[in-house]
Amino acid sequence: MEETVMKQYLLGFDLGSSSVKASLVNIENGQCAAAAFFPEKEAPIKAVQAGWAEQSPEDWWSYAKQALAKVMKQADAKGEDIKAIGISYQMHGLVCVGKDLKPLRPAIIWCDSRAVPYGERAFRELGEEKCLSHLLNSPGNFTAAKLAWVKENEPDLYQKIYKILLPGDYLALRLSGTPNTTVSGLSEGMLWDFKENTPAQFLLDYYGFDKSLIADIVPTFGAQSTVSAEAAAELGLKAGTPITYRGGDQPNNALSLNVLNPGEIAATAGTSGVVYGVLGEVNYDPKSRVNTFAHVNHTNDQTRLGVLLCVNGTGILNAWVHRNITPDISYAEMNDLAASVPIGSEGVTVVPFGNGAERVLENKEIGCSISGLSFNKHSKAHLVRAAQEGIVFSFCYGMEIMQQMGMDIKKIHAGKANMFLSPLFRNTLAGVSGATIELYDTDGSVGAAKGAGIGAGIYKDSQEAFATLEKLEVIEPDAQNRDAYKAAYENWKKRLNSLL
Repeated sequence: MEETVMKQYLLGFDLGSSSVKASLVNIENGQCAAAAFFPEKEAPIKAVQAGWAEQSPEDWWSYAKQALAKVMKQADAKGEDIKAIGISYQMHGLVCVGKDLKPLRPAIIWCDSRAVPYGERAFRELGEEKCLSHLLNSPGNFTAAKLAWVKENEPDLYQKIYKILLPGDYLALRLSGTPNTTVSGLSEGMLWDFKENTPAQFLLDYYGFDKSLIADIVPTFGAQSTVSAEAAAELGLKAGTPITYRGGDQPNNALSLNVLNPGEIAATAGTSGVVYGVLGEVNYDPKSRVNTFAHVNHTNDQTRLGVLLCVNGTGILNAWVHRNITPDISYAEMNDLAASVPIGSEGVTVVPFGNGAERVLENKEIGCSISGLSFNKHSKAHLVRAAQEGIVFSFCYGMEIMQQMGMDIKKIHAGKANMFLSPLFRNTLAGVSGATIELYDTDGSVGAAKGAGIGAGIYKDSQEAFATLEKLEVIEPDAQNRDAYKAAYENWKKRLNSLL
């Protein structure tokens, strides 16, 4: 009689603003055994007023439950087959829970801008040097400033708050019944003091927040809590299953690409683009054009900071070009069209900042602009290429700030998705930056599952956890065309400087 082999899995959740994704990773071979997300259509974001963005934490729980049901069915897995759980989540949100651990109001999520004046005032009144040297950022529009808005505008509700949580903390709370958070999470909310290695008391005092609002701090990797009997019954999991990892979506994306050491870079280029690099010493940009947070492997003994550059006008520009300039061809054909034009687009430049204020430009909103266009010389192919080059140049502009902070950028890790599907985009980024690009097959929920494996001690370290990470392609800088790429970038920078 054939013996049945028991499969064991790691479960990863990725709580995004459009859906919650769940993945099961087979512990034995390190491969993703099943993956699903919910809802199928983009989750609603409620805007009660212009610039506001809220979601219901109860909805997140419902989405997680339905995504989990799908993957358990796909893999024919049982609750006892899951050995550890990891969570990735949309950063900078605010969830307020009462003593019954239920949300008191909808979550104020990352793209909600109502708290900007609260952060700006704190930055001015506390002093820029004080904030930057302790928080590594301006208080900005992050979680602490969002709580200041609640305190001033919803005072009765504020009085009922027992704990404040980030979105991933809330999902962990629903799984375990225990409210807790991480240093990495507190740092993204501007609630961690890197000089004192404690929650930022000076900012709590400034806003008049009681320190008791901050949940117990647990390690990013390690025993955080366990699945409660109530959640186990609701989800079909086993009570006592450990939750052993939690990270914000950008630090977790870096983990998913095995980016953990100084000088390593993880990049994404969807609607907006992110370059996330690891720094081995405490530092910050004096103009706060990039954000610095505790990376997932940051500890008191080992400084590992994630420096995050965000460019709003990335894939959204490429999609606009496709929709308005080349609507009758596919993205792949559009890439071929762009490749028919020489490096530098024969003098056409596109500055891609048409998706709101850009932090890398010190929060200026300069819009997208096209220059150098000759009606007698240029075609739509030039515009398509110039748009992709403009996106790359905006990345490189931000990466120069990261280099000024002491980051030596030699290698860029990315998932083979979105703009990284374009050979022209990849070659230009390698050509201008001088960095080698490595493309991988991975995603956030798989990274969270493997993070759980590290936290549970199933993997001895990240090298073992990501030994099966599949490298799809390597793009080396084109030395032959280095001067042409550099000249095109310098031309673009001149245009940007004239706009600024």
